[in-house]
Amino acid sequence: MDRKSGIEQIQSACDHIARELMRIHPAVPALGDTETQGKTYEALYRITTDVEVIKKLMLKLRGRDASTDL
Repeated sequence: MDRKSGIEQIQSACDHIARELMRIHPAVPALGDTETQGKTYEALYRITTDVEVIKKLMLKLRGRDASTDL
């Protein structure tokens, strides 16, 4: 696998993860336990932040690759 394919695969996986995380949020209130809900929201926030970091790194790497084409 070359770099471009790797970046595309990672970006695709991150997009999928982000969509799945959005599906979790509406289900959290149904847990009915304030402590568990709070910890779940905190964990979802951390995961979302980490996924966004990866997405930004891939955009930066893709941009670096594009600049070498000039």
